Amino acid sequence: MEALTVWFANSLGKYVSEEIVIFIISMVPILELRGGLLVSKLLSVPITTAIPICIIGNIIPIPFILLFIKQIFKWLKKIKIFRGMIEKLEARAMNRSDSIKRYEFWGLVLFVGIPLPGTGAWTGSLIAALLDIDFKKAILAELLGIAIATVIMSFVSYGLMGALIG
Repeated sequence: MEALTVWFANSLGKYVSEEIVIFIISMVPILELRGGLLVSKLLSVPITTAIPICIIGNIIPIPFILLFIKQIFKWLKKIKIFRGMIEKLEARAMNRSDSIKRYEFWGLVLFVGIPLPGTGAWTGSLIAALLDIDFKKAILAELLGIAIATVIMSFVSYGLMGALIG
């Protein structure tokens, strides 16, 4: 993930401000808030500036995924070249859904909040949509998860990494 975030920062940084780079990284699947905070530290953006940018960037895709992903997937499955890819995405998301199925709200909170590979708001939103979790409940769970991820990744990026780099 670090290599991908550095590539984004270097590529986008030529054209837009550091804050826009962080915002875009925070919106991208896989990278999300975690990558945004890592890049924020690498770009020496103050944590007080980085956190709100990363949170907003990470939140923006959530309602769109929750509301529209099932319809988008249904439409894409009708197109032969996309069918296999969409089915793999759905299967991969559902393979990670055990804790969310079992604990629903708190499972989704922890899935989004604990920064492990393959977790985060994008995958959490996809799973919530596929499991038909109530929209308001899913939004609240994801916001709490993002808050947890923010605390953890702020420490990792600015605390632990800050001590190693700075």
